[in-house]
Amino acid sequence: MAALTSARGQQEQVLLEENLSARTLILNRPKQLNALSYQMVTFLLEHFLAYEEDPNVKFIVLKGNGRAFCAGGDVSAVVRDIREGNWRLGANFFEKEYMLNYVMATYTKPQVSILNGIVMGGGAGASMHGRFRVATENSIFAMPETALGLFPDVGATYFLSRLPGFFGEYVGLTGARLDGAEMLACGLATHFVPSENLSLLEEALYKADTSDPAIISLIIDEYSQQPYLKEQSTYHRLEVIDRCFSQRTVEDILSTLERETMNNADAWILTTIQSLKKASPTSLKISLRSIRKGRLEGVGQCLVREYRMVCHVMQGKVSKDFFEGCRAILLDKDRNPKWEPPKLELVSNSNVEQYFSKIDDEEWEDLKLPARRHLPGYATAKL
Repeated sequence: MAALTSARGQQEQVLLEENLSARTLILNRPKQLNALSYQMVTFLLEHFLAYEEDPNVKFIVLKGNGRAFCAGGDVSAVVRDIREGNWRLGANFFEKEYMLNYVMATYTKPQVSILNGIVMGGGAGASMHGRFRVATENSIFAMPETALGLFPDVGATYFLSRLPGFFGEYVGLTGARLDGAEMLACGLATHFVPSENLSLLEEALYKADTSDPAIISLIIDEYSQQPYLKEQSTYHRLEVIDRCFSQRTVEDILSTLERETMNNADAWILTTIQSLKKASPTSLKISLRSIRKGRLEGVGQCLVREYRMVCHVMQGKVSKDFFEGCRAILLDKDRNPKWEPPKLELVSNSNVEQYFSKIDDEEWEDLKLPARRHLPGYATAKL
């Protein structure tokens, strides 16, 4: 077993284990819930690319130390970098992260992600594009970006838009948390394995000298269970979710939800309305537009578009909600962001369209994805 550091002179942020024909990469910032730093993303990208060319490596296992798989990208560090320099420092992080997402989505060898804990934001990007996604009773999935003044990125507009009905719009706009059983039910997870069986599963995987997805799937199946979907699960509300979140605009979604409360006193609906009203109005509008676009695009197209969007966010010319959201939620923690504009009706279509346009900067370029042996649509069958 060998352990490598992700950045010279720092704590080992990613650990590496070699087991026969498998390589296990372990996210190792447990106190930060394994939030992805620039060094971690760089380390993962370099090793994924190297392992793809190494005939001795048949598949990759990705997991996290502590109670999280990965709670997202280290956005507080991104904001700090921007304030100390310029927005390009933040854009550099997202550029590297999106390239990693694309490599994972088009990877020629199986990736097994062990999601035994929190999976949010960038953690979803590091796992959802892989072939096997193993949830447990400890799994908590969420895309909470609209509460931060951001939008579901890391290819989320690809994988959320392919969930059943309009469940992806619901998850992406509200930041709703899903447990392991719900992740399996909607397709975000491919398997559910009780955490007490994970060590046995990993041991069995490490004995498999194969890159055949069918064989790896059978091994995971041996330790998998069909979890109980709680009676109060949002997944039982697909009919209401489809009726409300299929609406054309965020305003229409809200008004449809509010009409539902007249005939249905379900506390879930009230919680959903509250989540939407607390989120950044700008974020809600660009997120809905982005997910709808994602339904018609490949994963590479989604990442290129999301990079344009995140660069506009980093620039802060259209809106500074991202910086305000990070202040309120992550830094000052008063949880009382002052969004600007403060209301949905004040966010014009022209404001929204700006996020999908090229950056007005002579030195800026669209995201250039690496040439891959698989087409961008490779991931289609996995969700």
